Amino acid sequence: MVLTDVMKRWQQLKGRRALLCTGTDEHGMKVQQAAAQAGMEPRPFCDKGAEVFKSLAKKADVSYDHFVRTTDADHREAVEYIWSLLQARGYIYTAKHEGWYSVSDETFYPQSAVHLVLEPRTGRKMMASIETGKEVEWMSELNYHFRLSAFKDRLLEFYKENPAFIVPATRMNDVVRAVSVGLEDLSVSRPVERLSWGIRVPGDDTQTIYVWLDALINYITKAGYPWAPGKENAQGWPAEVHVIGKDIVRYVMFPTIRTSDMSSFHAIYWPAFLLALDLPPPRQLLTHAHWTLGQQKMAKSTGNVVNPFFALDRFEPDIMRYYLAHDGGLADDADYANGFIIERYKKGLQGGLGNLASRLVRGKGWSVRAAVEAAPGAEGDDGPSARQRQHLSGLSSAVDASFGALNPGAALKLIMEAIYESNRYFHASQPWSHVGAPDYATSPASQAVVARALYLTAEALRISGILLQPYMPGKAALLLDMLGVDAGRRMFADARVGVDGGYGKAKTELGRGTEGTLFPPLRSDF
Repeated sequence: MVLTDVMKRWQQLKGRRALLCTGTDEHGMKVQQAAAQAGMEPRPFCDKGAEVFKSLAKKADVSYDHFVRTTDADHREAVEYIWSLLQARGYIYTAKHEGWYSVSDETFYPQSAVHLVLEPRTGRKMMASIETGKEVEWMSELNYHFRLSAFKDRLLEFYKENPAFIVPATRMNDVVRAVSVGLEDLSVSRPVERLSWGIRVPGDDTQTIYVWLDALINYITKAGYPWAPGKENAQGWPAEVHVIGKDIVRYVMFPTIRTSDMSSFHAIYWPAFLLALDLPPPRQLLTHAHWTLGQQKMAKSTGNVVNPFFALDRFEPDIMRYYLAHDGGLADDADYANGFIIERYKKGLQGGLGNLASRLVRGKGWSVRAAVEAAPGAEGDDGPSARQRQHLSGLSSAVDASFGALNPGAALKLIMEAIYESNRYFHASQPWSHVGAPDYATSPASQAVVARALYLTAEALRISGILLQPYMPGKAALLLDMLGVDAGRRMFADARVGVDGGYGKAKTELGRGTEGTLFPPLRSDF
């Protein structure tokens, strides 16, 4: 959610309308069984789970526009409508389906993807998925199928026309190879005696719509589907980007190719459903990597997990947002540890950004406002000042390019590198040594050196503060208040050297010592 929220806020920073949809998939056998184990009916069980995720989003300062629950009435209506449309177009038919089914993975596996194992705790023999280790059971049932095989050529053509559809590109290559081998038709319902918790097939109460067809429809539910004529794009479809997590262990098996389960559902099945409806697929699919803990997969079953509420309470939302964006991987998994958060805090935030802000706005003997008013031009820059100005002049476009490549982590590292460079520049310029000199008041040359150093450092903080708003909304706002930047001058267009000459007088108390600092010392180093 944090990654998606950062991307949404970036678009808003550029003055664009952006909508973020998140939510909970609440149907399926896994939910049905979990509710039974908890001694609850499925609906109140799902109500409880949805509130947990809503609370987490609020605590992490995730500004979603729609929280979609697949039990919502408008979602149910959209699913029923789409099913009827697919059926009317001949894309859905009944057939016998056999295979090894994993309730936990909510996936059918072929024989080549399962093996016989001994359950470690009990010694019981069971069949399990080779990739996930989850138990599977043989199922043979009559249900409805979607003619996925009919969309092989159309999908390949779509991928050819949209080579950047999946990010990172390696996962795009996997999907193309999988579809090229060939596609089997997809089971899209379960008998009601096996799956009762879900949306019934329209006109057939003996079948429940399979959870993935049900869940995928939520992407267009809040875009107003089905649309009135002429209103197809009014609420933002096709989506600019879907953001999903890649699955490091679950796989859908094709004859000779294995491709990530999440990628299959979102990059193969979902576009096929949309093409069958004559609707455009989303423009891009961002699949991010996972977080591990102690280099091991996080899993409730082993207790190898992090409580996000505790982490947010300890480190504050902005700090956690910064860490997750900075260290989180797209292609490769990242390992989570409190020590890593503390390291990032001390180096990048407290020692980098916070230190530079304090040294500038709390400096004795100079005025940031006066330096901004003077706004020294490039014609008087010495070597270090010229390099500082040049670095700042290209910063916003470089950051924007990283966002265009769907890589907010790389964008954040560019901003932080500008902060580190600005710290080095400020330290090398040593404006305090000039201010403390006996002849400073009567030396225009020394005053010019100080004004240039202060101005270019202030510009670094102002530009970085603007660009950091999607990552750390609260801390970035405080930084810009410390600099005295007006609320109306905090957009992407303002993140350029020399475009704002009105700041420099703080809009908040700057305090003394650790009081009022941007990033005060942590309460604990553990």
